[in-house]
Amino acid sequence: MCGIAGLMDTRGRRPIDRGRLVKMTDRIAHRGPDGDGFYVAAGIGLGHRRLAIIDVAGGQQPLYNEDGTVVVSFNGEIYNFQELATELTAKGHRFRSHCDTEVIVHAWEEWGERCVDRFRGMFAFAIWDEKSETLFLARDRLGKKPLYYAVLDDGMLLFASELKALLVDPRLPRRLDPTAVEDFFAYGYVPETKSIYRDVAKLAPAHHLTVRRGREIPSPVEYWDLACRQDGPNREEEAREQLVALLQESVKLRLISDVPLGAFLSGGVDSSAVVALMAEGSAQPVNSFSIGFRQAEYDETAYADQVAKQFRTNHFSRTVDADDFDLVGRLAGIYDEPFADASAIPTVRVCALAREHVTVALSGDGGDELFAGYRRYRWHACEERIRGMLPDTIRRGLFGTLARLYPKADWAPRRFRAKSTLRELAADSLDGYFLNVSTLDDSVRDRLYTPRFARELQGYHAREQLGRAFEKAPTDDPLMRVLYTDIKTYLPGDILTKVDRASMASSLEVRAPLLDHRFAEWATGLPSGLKLHDGIGKYVFKRALEGRLSHDILYRPKQGFAVPLAAWFRGPLAERVRRTARSSRLADTGWFDTGFIGKSVEQHIAGLRDHSRMLWSLLMFEVFLSEVHDGNPAPARSVDAVA
Repeated sequence: MCGIAGLMDTRGRRPIDRGRLVKMTDRIAHRGPDGDGFYVAAGIGLGHRRLAIIDVAGGQQPLYNEDGTVVVSFNGEIYNFQELATELTAKGHRFRSHCDTEVIVHAWEEWGERCVDRFRGMFAFAIWDEKSETLFLARDRLGKKPLYYAVLDDGMLLFASELKALLVDPRLPRRLDPTAVEDFFAYGYVPETKSIYRDVAKLAPAHHLTVRRGREIPSPVEYWDLACRQDGPNREEEAREQLVALLQESVKLRLISDVPLGAFLSGGVDSSAVVALMAEGSAQPVNSFSIGFRQAEYDETAYADQVAKQFRTNHFSRTVDADDFDLVGRLAGIYDEPFADASAIPTVRVCALAREHVTVALSGDGGDELFAGYRRYRWHACEERIRGMLPDTIRRGLFGTLARLYPKADWAPRRFRAKSTLRELAADSLDGYFLNVSTLDDSVRDRLYTPRFARELQGYHAREQLGRAFEKAPTDDPLMRVLYTDIKTYLPGDILTKVDRASMASSLEVRAPLLDHRFAEWATGLPSGLKLHDGIGKYVFKRALEGRLSHDILYRPKQGFAVPLAAWFRGPLAERVRRTARSSRLADTGWFDTGFIGKSVEQHIAGLRDHSRMLWSLLMFEVFLSEVHDGNPAPARSVDAVA
């Protein structure tokens, strides 16, 4: 894995400040500690930080074609590079290395923009074609590798793997985007294609951007999408056989490495499946890694140990206390934007553990989104059945009234917290699912925001972000529609962002076999009944693995990386969250009702209400303002939206 950065004068050939390019790549040195490289010519500069994985001796970047007129800076892995190299060699291209990067420059020469159709892997890269004076930026289909970019007022284009590299440039305005702030407090992350700053965007997954010098910068182009045709096998037995065969191939491709390799092992279904297939395809014992907690209610190590013993892995485990909040102050620097998925903390820890022993780790990411593993999919399917049974006017009136009458009981066990479910049933499919996935619902955000912030939103609502994917979904099947929506929003915005930044902070490459695009295409072609069957999520996935994993591993309740936020804010972080409520940095924005925040903090500490999600989101936003935003001051000529 690597880090890329660059600058392009889109209007002419002004000299590139090499020192600035060096600073940009230095800011992402953690992504590539094995070396750096630069290409600087009239009006163009590419930078690279390398984490050597394949062809350690010969894969330095930027890398060129035969005559030096095409150059690439690349982050990721092209798993079918050997097959492509053979094809391109037959067409007359000459290779000077044995690394996957060189395939990209020759593929560009041969197929142009369509080269991305030929790549199987995870990637974000920049190609400069000197002859046509064209910069080509591209990102992989599911968004495993990030790419930020911005265009300055003078026509200079900046791009990099992480936002922190762009913030090195003092010319870049630091104007916070109110709609991104609304999205953050609704979802817990800033979704694609936005960043927290108005003037910086993320290239969306499965998109490329072609910039030609002297021409207007076009909109990015989507080059791939999931069809969701449900044209896969209908018979369970056939689907199980195909699933194992396809996943075996996907895992095998991701074992190509010239450096030590291992796998995360939580003891859940997905990571256990990956370890099982790795063990079958490897002559050497698999290296596996897990994080445990001293508190039993958060600990899954017994299940991870069971799988490790079964497949005789070299298993490394580290136990931490549930009060492992030392990373709170560091998270903003790792993620660059407000990020409120608290499981980032154990994710950072397990990545650091793995990096002590290997350079590459396989993960089980993607299984829940492809095969309906989250509980919310079961809730949504049930709610959709009820919506289909009652006319809209009756349903809205009945459940809307019940929701207003039912007391808010977020302090009670989930089975007694029916208010949210009643509100979801009163809503249509999109609004119901938004209520299902939102971190803070409308009623909380309405009280959190000031009238000034509401005006700055100009009518925008975070539902719009979800709605674009929901309406674009190429299916009428209710379950497939929400799976598609999550694959387009939650997966790249939260899950893959969390893993990429956490792993790269320790210079660890993470590969996700379940997110091979061919496997994903096959999985989304399966009938919904093979994914969610009699209330069992990931049904066909679990059935396919029954001969390899125990019943306890496959069918126990999903746990995940839980973090005891509610207890933290009533104990060791009580004073920290009180300081957040009194933070002048939050108050100075004029966006938040500090009286409501202060009251909520005291209610939570007293045990009267559970406001842990809101308090964690506020804490992460305040840390972002203090550590990232204030640490990268705006240029004097720009107007800071929060000043």
